[in-house]
Amino acid sequence: MVAALVALLSVQEFLKLAEAYGIRPFTWSTYIFVAALFVLLAINPGNGRPLLSAAIFVYSMGFAAALAPFIFLTIAMRRADLSGAFPAAMVSVFAFGYIALPLGFLVQLREQWSGAFLLLYLLLLVWAGDIFAYFVGKSLGRHLMSPRISPKKTWEGALASLLASLVVGGLLYNYATPISTALLNAHLIDRRDGFFALQKPPLWPALLLSAAINVAAQLGDLVESLIKRGAGVKDSGTLLPGHGGMLDRIDALLLAAPVLWYYAAWRVMQ
Repeated sequence: MVAALVALLSVQEFLKLAEAYGIRPFTWSTYIFVAALFVLLAINPGNGRPLLSAAIFVYSMGFAAALAPFIFLTIAMRRADLSGAFPAAMVSVFAFGYIALPLGFLVQLREQWSGAFLLLYLLLLVWAGDIFAYFVGKSLGRHLMSPRISPKKTWEGALASLLASLVVGGLLYNYATPISTALLNAHLIDRRDGFFALQKPPLWPALLLSAAINVAAQLGDLVESLIKRGAGVKDSGTLLPGHGGMLDRIDALLLAAPVLWYYAAWRVMQ
């Protein structure tokens, strides 16, 4: 499963960042706990029933998140140096909540109605925002957004990112059915995975959702920058030469994916 591999690589980079803070994290136990989440998602007991699938996911992940501190604190009891036991457990719990759970939301989003189209919508929205923020910020940026955390991010770039996401969101709204039909005809999706509504909802909720996802994505980027800045590094890793690590590539999705999943689950519950 691609999401599981991405999660494990990102967690590995995150644990390395934790070491820069003087913390000696639990590595293998964290990997096992994260992998167990994706095994559960792969079993997918609510397959084909979006409401049941969402309910099982929420209850399971809530239980796992509540259990995580006690599991890792129990593991920490074996540490000879107890002064580092709590920080190590804290890092493992945070890795699960910060990386594994949001990617779990991304996987579970695929199980909702129009899941494939929603994933495409999310990725295009985030990528468009990133690209326009970079080029507009680099060429026209004058007002720094957060110089202590991310010296190169500007308000001009942030605004360009938001506008790009709104444009992409609007275009995907207008062409949702033709895009879904093309994917269906190419046998890339099933009918339940596309958007084939007979009557389109109003445009403004789609634009509002696009704006919320963009803001979440930009906050996700800043959060990772904060972690790296404190660790004194530029990139989370060197997995992708010239582009940093895996965590650098998915940081925006870590907050954006839960926002879109919440919308998809809410829609199913109506």
